[in-house]
Amino acid sequence: MSTAVIIPARYGSSRLKGKPLIEVNGKPIIQWVFEKAVKASLADRVIVATDNEEILQTCLLFGAEAEMTSEAHNCGSERIMEVVQRHPEIDYIVNLQGDEPLIRPESIDDVIRSLKNDANADISTLIRVLKDKKEIENPNVVKCVVDNNGYALYFSRSKIPYERNEGHATFYGHLGIYGYKREALAKMTNLPQTSLELSESLEQLRALQYGMKIKTSVVDFIPVGIDTVEDLERFREIISAQS
Repeated sequence: MSTAVIIPARYGSSRLKGKPLIEVNGKPIIQWVFEKAVKASLADRVIVATDNEEILQTCLLFGAEAEMTSEAHNCGSERIMEVVQRHPEIDYIVNLQGDEPLIRPESIDDVIRSLKNDANADISTLIRVLKDKKEIENPNVVKCVVDNNGYALYFSRSKIPYERNEGHATFYGHLGIYGYKREALAKMTNLPQTSLELSESLEQLRALQYGMKIKTSVVDFIPVGIDTVEDLERFREIISAQS
């Protein structure tokens, strides 16, 4: 049963064009992500899936396995599915965003482990406890509510659950990494978008609205995703402090 981490890397980011190729300390961001992914002990291979020839060649130069994909995909999971269709030997897939250069290899393993160990899970993902009120109310921080077995009930940009009675709720933030069983990824990418997905602009709501089960694991780190120039500068500062 082969497991692949696939990193979708699109050139045309709306807020930071050419993001995967931006260099920090002499390495493009996509290389930072790839080097974390290959340290995951439960992954058999790591593949970069891109729609851009320059990204492809850059990845090949630093030793990554990389494949070209169509420019027409609406989301990362569709790009990943194109790659998976070429590889019938892949049974488990991790969708790792190409803008998460500080992802922990052990967290990638958490995603793989919970997917493999749970026969009922179609998809796995990570969540973290939110304590900062600003984060809880920030629509850019996606929230998640879970049942007693760790399955996601809903994801939202809103503060959920609503606190009519304070002091009872634990708030969870979602980290945008997913594990898929092969048949679950194929199913999800062939389903039409749903009203909830279109409303919140959250792809995982398509899976929930069609009755698929998403297993969550709680982790204790704050991700540093790079979506803006400010995020990029923050990453530079973190790397500089670690040097």
